Amino acid sequence: MAGAKTDDGITLYYEEAGQGEAIVFVHEFGGNYWSWEPQMGYFARRHRCITYAARGFAPSDIPASIDAYSQARAADDIFAVMDAAGIEKAHLVGLSMGGFAVLHAALRRPERVLSAVAAGTGYGAEKQWEDYFRGVSEGVAQKFEQLGAATFAPIYGSGPSRVQFQNKDPQGWKLFADRLGKHSSAGAANTMRGVQMQRPSLYDLEAEFRALDVPVLVMVGDEDDHCLQTGIFLKKTISRSGLSIFPKSGHTLNLEEPELFNRTVGEFLAQVQAGRWEKRDPRANPGQIMKTE
Repeated sequence: MAGAKTDDGITLYYEEAGQGEAIVFVHEFGGNYWSWEPQMGYFARRHRCITYAARGFAPSDIPASIDAYSQARAADDIFAVMDAAGIEKAHLVGLSMGGFAVLHAALRRPERVLSAVAAGTGYGAEKQWEDYFRGVSEGVAQKFEQLGAATFAPIYGSGPSRVQFQNKDPQGWKLFADRLGKHSSAGAANTMRGVQMQRPSLYDLEAEFRALDVPVLVMVGDEDDHCLQTGIFLKKTISRSGLSIFPKSGHTLNLEEPELFNRTVGEFLAQVQAGRWEKRDPRANPGQIMKTE
């Protein structure tokens, strides 16, 4: 079992496959290292692919103290895995909680990030929903503690932005929910309270995003309502970003639409490697509608 040691003594489990320029996949709250199976098999044909379990998610360590969990630590844990694997620079691909971690990693250590994909990234970022999000996150933490992961998983997994996955692929969704039911209830609760509830709104990082010079692909499902506006904000704010919106899709994009996800990310990586994922042309002025002279 491959393990990465963080600077605060946590061991993170990771797996790898393939050879070539590295990609590190960072999972969402409802997932784990196994969430990226459709991507590991696809991208390992021409990339060295790494997937790992975040702190609080077995078989990685599950710290008992909430103080061991934060957005900053989630970002730095990516680099701990890269260090353990001997990777200096990598493409980072994250979904939801993982998307937040990827963006923060790009802000903290841009010299180590070849590109960043942030999919389904936005929960709690909208300023008008901040208090609601913190409240419902505390409710989720309590349900994991009171009911246990096995009982609460089907409830959490059938949220308003996950039923799309359930409707399209009932068997795939059932596997997702069964695996979610094996989460550590304590790890899930601590992650909710230490990472999700405490992380800064992406809107509060506007100046940092405007200064970011890393190629970024933002991906969102058109029925993932609380990520849509944030996706547009990121597109307008990060100069080297692109926005891909999946039709009739929810939150769990890489499992719900694996073929479209892989094709879209693959095209993005190809353009980055060719040096063609550039800043927005200044002639594409959002303050203009048509040119008159």
